[in-house]
Amino acid sequence: MKLDRMIGILSILLQQEKVTALYLAEKFEVSRRTINRDIEQLGMAGIPLVTTQGPNGGIAVMDNYKIDRALLTSSDMQAILAGLQSLDSVSGTNRYAQLMEKLSAGASDYPATDRHICIDLSSSRKTSLSAKIGLLHGAITDSRLVSFTYFSPKGESGRQIEPYRLLFHWSSWYVWGWCLERQAFRLFKLNRMTALSEGELFVARPVLTPDLSDEAVFPCVYQAKARIRPEYRWRLVEECGPESFLEQPDGSLLVTAGFTDEDMIVSWIISFGDGAELLEPAGLRKRLYVLAGAIQEKYKGCVEDEHDIQMS
Repeated sequence: MKLDRMIGILSILLQQEKVTALYLAEKFEVSRRTINRDIEQLGMAGIPLVTTQGPNGGIAVMDNYKIDRALLTSSDMQAILAGLQSLDSVSGTNRYAQLMEKLSAGASDYPATDRHICIDLSSSRKTSLSAKIGLLHGAITDSRLVSFTYFSPKGESGRQIEPYRLLFHWSSWYVWGWCLERQAFRLFKLNRMTALSEGELFVARPVLTPDLSDEAVFPCVYQAKARIRPEYRWRLVEECGPESFLEQPDGSLLVTAGFTDEDMIVSWIISFGDGAELLEPAGLRKRLYVLAGAIQEKYKGCVEDEHDIQMS
């Protein structure tokens, strides 16, 4: 891409005393004429460049501007490269790795990567996720509608949106767009989307910035209190924080947490097996009792079969 190439050219010029147009053309696999146009545009953008002819000629940044070479330290560049490298984990291409090489080209004190940091933003379904991100990124760039089937706790539905932003949050990827059905901006989780396809062009509207705070997306409507067995301390620390529970004299952990609905409370308690007892809301205790009875009834046949085998 032209922008990537110009960023790479500027990075090389800031890191080296002088380079030739031929060197840049070979480096970025374009013609010398293209490099000359890029140099002209960098000059028009306010970068003070000087071009000299002859055997020792080349392109350089004017001396009074070279103080800006210290703008990015080695640590700064490592952080930038680590961030760019993480994008390849979901893009399914080596585009950002190539951009990293351009940014670090010619600088011996800028390592190509920081091997102490590895950021992988992909999911367990990396192949399908990369395809979705690629399609959505293209649709956002071209301002094209996207249609898909969406699966949510409320059921399955067909949606069509104007896509505007790709977001990585809460350890998952989302797309922020204007839903034609709801006539409002909505956040859609990529792993819940299937059968994606691009549609016709749309005229972009002013984009509202999504409020991704926990209070907005996961409003605390219900407070739950539960007694958890001590072997699940690690889960409470990870999911709720170490300040969310108090250790009791018998070793159990008394935890208080907020939830958006009652179903989430029930699912959370069940996920501990018999290692958790819900104390509040009191009304949900009966629901859990009925649910436990239904589960026991469903698997009662397994116990009876095992009993028959032992008797025989």
